[in-house]
Amino acid sequence: MKLLHIDSSALGAHSVTRELTAAIVAAKQRQNPTLEVTYRDLAAQPLPHWTPVADAADPAAVAAQAVMDEFLSADVVVIGAPMYNFGIPSSLKAWIDRVMIAGKTFRYTANGPEGLAGGRKVIVASARGGFYGAESDIDFQEAYLRHVFGFIGITDVEFVRAEGIGIGPEQRAKAVNDAHAEIHARLPVAA
Repeated sequence: MKLLHIDSSALGAHSVTRELTAAIVAAKQRQNPTLEVTYRDLAAQPLPHWTPVADAADPAAVAAQAVMDEFLSADVVVIGAPMYNFGIPSSLKAWIDRVMIAGKTFRYTANGPEGLAGGRKVIVASARGGFYGAESDIDFQEAYLRHVFGFIGITDVEFVRAEGIGIGPEQRAKAVNDAHAEIHARLPVAA
């Protein structure tokens, strides 16, 4: 089994999503000691934003192919997606632009688009400064990610949320602890 671990937070050691993705990956490794993990840090090594590339030897084309290969070979994708200004970091959007490719992960048919990347599981670690419920009309992060992955055929998408981390130190600690408890409950290790 192969797992692709993506971090996109620009906050480095202060990042809640990096802490949560590390915990998710560690739990998956405890469940499956032979798990193969590929790691990509989109903040430390950002991808250029998408532009048309005509030459396959162009560095942008080479990077795009590496991203696609990592994604298509993964059975599980763990993504750290902090909420920045109600959405996702632009570095994560640049990665998504490399994964959503007609003919590779989706195709257009007479009956509409068809996802070609199904059979994978996506786990998103989300951190938000405020509180956003499932019915929030200003959460463009989770709805966008669900739509993107659904469009390419991935319907097994889970979110682990740490909300209200910008409210204060006590709320941040509570949100992080609650998220860790959720990870432990979802990904228990057999005794």
